[in-house]
Amino acid sequence: MTPAILRAGYARGGNALGVSFGHQVKEGDLDTSTRVIVYLEHISVSFDGFKALNDLSLFIDVGELRCIIGPNGAGKTTMMDVITGKSRPDSGSAFLGQSLDLTRLSEPEIAHAGVGRKFQKPTVFENHTVFENMELALKTDKRVWKTLFAQLNSEDTDRIAQTLRLIRLDGQESRPAGLLSHGQKQWLEIGMLLVQEPKLLLLDEPVAGMTDEETERTAELFLSLAGRHSLMVVEHDMAFIRKLGGKVTVLHEGSVLAEGPLDKVQNDQRVIDVYLGR
Repeated sequence: MTPAILRAGYARGGNALGVSFGHQVKEGDLDTSTRVIVYLEHISVSFDGFKALNDLSLFIDVGELRCIIGPNGAGKTTMMDVITGKSRPDSGSAFLGQSLDLTRLSEPEIAHAGVGRKFQKPTVFENHTVFENMELALKTDKRVWKTLFAQLNSEDTDRIAQTLRLIRLDGQESRPAGLLSHGQKQWLEIGMLLVQEPKLLLLDEPVAGMTDEETERTAELFLSLAGRHSLMVVEHDMAFIRKLGGKVTVLHEGSVLAEGPLDKVQNDQRVIDVYLGR
């Protein structure tokens, strides 16, 4: 599908919701009929005169596993900040699906709409058990009184159990999260995102600090998630990216430098010059 066709679709549906800050995004608001989960067009972001993103355009399909690479300062983190609402673009369009304008939604609204983000350093509740971490992450009403008197139903319990098996932490339910290995903490945080049923997962250097075995298991996990979720993986580990396969996008100076299979971008002289040759 060409960007022109996509733009036409967003022009038809982009403002239909009348979404604004404070608007409660509802289930069903996300329209992925174009088979695109996130679409960025001509995005520019500046900080004190420095262009972190410079006319950046890319889109990711529903169920796709996309790897993003590039040198430090290429704009990878800022791009994820725009998608999650942490940074507002100076210009350009950013949509989740066909109908949700990310530039008009708050961070909580974007998360509720189906975007989950994992930072490089795991952020779990170390004094709580693995199960308690998963329970706290459930997509439920977080208002004080609702939280105090909330009880898990069988559907929630089953979802946690299935997710723990998926991330290979079944049998660790009663273990304090602080006693897990680095890799296990990373998986727990991914599991905490998964129980929120995200449509799009943004994963920032997920295998940094992992052992070879943990890295291998993480690749298997991501491959099992693709199709059910869309994944954007920012990584520097080329061996890990090769295991994942699929399309790779190379960013440089805030723009897309190259895109395609890993073998293609690795042999692109521009990519070698600005990134791989270092």
